[in-house]
Amino acid sequence: MRLAEMMTLRQTIGAGLLVTLTERCPLHCAHCSSASTARGRRLDAGALLRFLGTFRPELRPDVMMLTGGEPLTRPGLVVAAAEAAGARGTRTAVLSGASFARGGGRLPDSVRQVARAVDHFSLSLDAHHEREVAREDVFAALRALLRIGVATSLHLVGEGEDDPYLAQVTAQVRERFGTEVPMLVSAVRPVGRAAAWARPLPAPDASVAAGCGMAAWPVVAVDGAVTACCNQDVVDGRARPAHLVLGDLSSTAWPEVVERARRGPVLRMVRTVGPVHIAARGGEQPSCGGGGYCDTCHRLDDLTGARRWAERAGAGAAGELLQEAALRAGRGGGPATLLRRHGAGRYGELVGAVRPEGGSTHGAGKPVRTGGETTPPEDRSVHPGGESTGAGAGPVRPDGPHRGGTGEAGA
Repeated sequence: MRLAEMMTLRQTIGAGLLVTLTERCPLHCAHCSSASTARGRRLDAGALLRFLGTFRPELRPDVMMLTGGEPLTRPGLVVAAAEAAGARGTRTAVLSGASFARGGGRLPDSVRQVARAVDHFSLSLDAHHEREVAREDVFAALRALLRIGVATSLHLVGEGEDDPYLAQVTAQVRERFGTEVPMLVSAVRPVGRAAAWARPLPAPDASVAAGCGMAAWPVVAVDGAVTACCNQDVVDGRARPAHLVLGDLSSTAWPEVVERARRGPVLRMVRTVGPVHIAARGGEQPSCGGGGYCDTCHRLDDLTGARRWAERAGAGAAGELLQEAALRAGRGGGPATLLRRHGAGRYGELVGAVRPEGGSTHGAGKPVRTGGETTPPEDRSVHPGGESTGAGAGPVRPDGPHRGGTGEAGA
C-alpha cells in the first residue's frame, strides 16, 4: 500500500481510521506535537481489539494508521491489531520515530515482525529527530524494510517550504532511493513542545468558506474516545465538543462511528465551509490568531447562533449533498493538492513518488516476496560495495496523530 493511495483516501469519510496506541516515546524531540514522554498513557489493548472485531468485510475502513507516541513500544499490539483488521479486509500502516534504528539502522526482531504484519511502514525524519537518530541510521532502516518487502515512506517536518533542510533532505532521499520512498512533507506548528517556539499561523479569514479536509477519518484517542478530529487538543482530551465525538471503544461499534461521522449536521458543515465561516454566518465572533480555525471549531457548541445555523444548513438530504460536493471538490486535485494546502507547499508532489508499472501507479515498485527478504526492484540506494549510485526521482500533510510536531496530533 503506497503513501499516495492512503492520501487519496484522506478526504473520504470512514475510508481510514487513525489509532493512538500510546503517548509513550523514548525520544525527546523539541517539536513533538503530542509532547510524548516515557511515562505517557497507553490505549487499552483489549478494547481496541474488540472494536476492530466490529469491522465487517462490507463495512470497514480501507486503511488503519497506528501512531503514538511511539507505536513500536507496543510491537505485539501492532501485530495483533494488523492481523485483526486484515482479517476483515483493512490494511494497516504504522508511523514510527525510528528510535530502534539508533546505532546503525539494524531492525530488531520485534520490528521485523511488525514489518511483515503491516502494509505500510513510515518513519519520521527531521532536524529534531536527527539530534537523537542519525539520518544515515534512518536510511539504513529504510533499506532493511524495503528488503523485507513492505512499502515505506518518510514523514518529513521543516520550518516551511523555504527551509533549506527540506530542500537538502528531500534531494538526498531521491538520490539514495529513487522512487521507492515517497515523502510526506509538513511544516512545524505551534502545538505540543513546539508551542513554546514555533511561529504562529496567520489568522483565518471569516469571509472565506474553507471546509476542514481532515475531519473524514475517525480517530481513536489514547483514552479510548473516538473522535472526528485529529487536532492534538481533541486527541488529548483538552477539547472535546459534542459535534466531534463519535463514540468510545468500550461501547461503540464501527458501523455506528461511520454513521455518526456521516450524518452529524454540524460536522457536515465543518467539512463543507469550515468552523470560522460557520461562526460568521451565525453572527458570532471566531477565535483570533493562528489557532483560530481549530479553536473556533472547539467553541461551536458554545456559540449558539453558529451552532443553530450549522444544524439547519447541515440537516437532511440537502446537508448531505453540500458535504459530498465539498469533499468531491477537495479530492479533485489529488493527494498532492491536499498536501500543498496542509503541508509544506511545493513538496506536496513528493507524496506520489511512485514508479509506474504498465501505466498504473497502483502497487508500483513493490518488491516481490519469494520466500525470504528481497532486494527492492531497481534498488538504487547502495551498490554491494556501499557507494551511492545517485539515482534521482521525482509526497500527511494528514494531520493524523503522530509524533512529528506538525501541529495536529497526522497522516
